[in-house]
Amino acid sequence: MIVLGIETSCDETGVALYDPARGLLAHALHSQVDLHAVYGGVVPELASRDHVRRLLPLLRRVLAQAGLAPGEVGGVAYTAGPGLAGALLVGAAVGRSLAWAWGVPAVGVHHMEGHLLAPMLEEDPPAFPFVALLVSGGHTQLVAVDGVGRYRLLGESLDDAAGEAFDKTAKLLGLPYPGGPALAALAEQGDPERFRFPRPMVDRPGLDFSFSGLKTYTLTTLREEEARAADAAARARLHADIARAFEEAVVDTLAIKCRRALEQTGLARLVVAGGVSANRRLRARLAAEVERLGARVYYPRPEFCTDNGAMIAYAGWCRLAAGQHEPLAFTARPRWSLESLPPVAGGGLPPGAV
Repeated sequence: MIVLGIETSCDETGVALYDPARGLLAHALHSQVDLHAVYGGVVPELASRDHVRRLLPLLRRVLAQAGLAPGEVGGVAYTAGPGLAGALLVGAAVGRSLAWAWGVPAVGVHHMEGHLLAPMLEEDPPAFPFVALLVSGGHTQLVAVDGVGRYRLLGESLDDAAGEAFDKTAKLLGLPYPGGPALAALAEQGDPERFRFPRPMVDRPGLDFSFSGLKTYTLTTLREEEARAADAAARARLHADIARAFEEAVVDTLAIKCRRALEQTGLARLVVAGGVSANRRLRARLAAEVERLGARVYYPRPEFCTDNGAMIAYAGWCRLAAGQHEPLAFTARPRWSLESLPPVAGGGLPPGAV
């Protein structure tokens, strides 16, 4: 069964075609970064309108890249949540309408399940069970994964997620949108010895996260040190040093909690997915942690760390191949618990999964 995947949960329009026999056939992505940059963040109404403009041209492109006619698509998967309500409705309406017109089943995919399963698109995918660290946008979660749809939440952010903390701190430093990558680039120029920021919630039991206090600590440090900066060059060095201290605090916190999750579950495989998973310093820190434990870490390729249609096509295929599909009516779920998803029969991937 060839599955069309549609991703419109926030500010990226993704379309992809997945075939279990041949793997990923084609994928295309349009980023709205330039559209939202002037506002310093995502404007939901503009995001929804841009999805409307981009979705069908991207669909035609991936069909042409794959050399397929619409009649050769056997199922449609679309992101049903979590995300921006209007943006989700665009993808859901288009996806469900195409499935009805083509006479094929459709399924709404949980956005975070798409991220969680994205490493399955690689040549050496992880086997179940594993621990997953999901760091995407407004989500930071540690999940024990026994199979597709068999998820147990181990810990999550109680306030700002890691990605949100990166973006908000970047804004404090006057960096352009999107802030996370800009802050990471600035941190490369920083002195790692000048500041040491707190590692929130690592001195207490449990696997939950909290980054809002770290953001406040960063702001306080920035204001105090800027008042003492002698000139523009000193302020520039200060910003780089603060970016470095902030990034290292977030990375250390994530790595410490991942190590604890592996120790508590007794598992030796860690999947890291979502936009923050592309952070170079985080990857280096996690590599050191899992090596000490005799474990292994898995990532999606960089282009599939951020939102994309490929992960939705794959996650949708897992469920469609197991006989799960949606009725003609569809909905968007801006808030949606990962643990509420039904399991795939047998608790693992359907036969033929890569």
